[in-house]
Amino acid sequence: MKRIRHTAEQIIRKLKIAEQLIAQGKTVADVCRAIEVTQPTYHRWKQQYGGMQAEEAKRLTQLEKENARL
Repeated sequence: MKRIRHTAEQIIRKLKIAEQLIAQGKTVADVCRAIEVTQPTYHRWKQQYGGMQAEEAKRLTQLEKENARL
């Protein structure tokens, strides 16, 4: 299976879809299949990006890149 790198905006969009599906009563396994990620990836994204807006995620990515450069 080819690895896909998601941008912060894509991750936040998928997490919003996941929240809607969970509110409809879907299981985490069903949600992960719907957004096409594994359960560990979903939980990691939720921990790292949960509650963020797209602009905040962009800023986080910029800061991480800057820190890596320094």
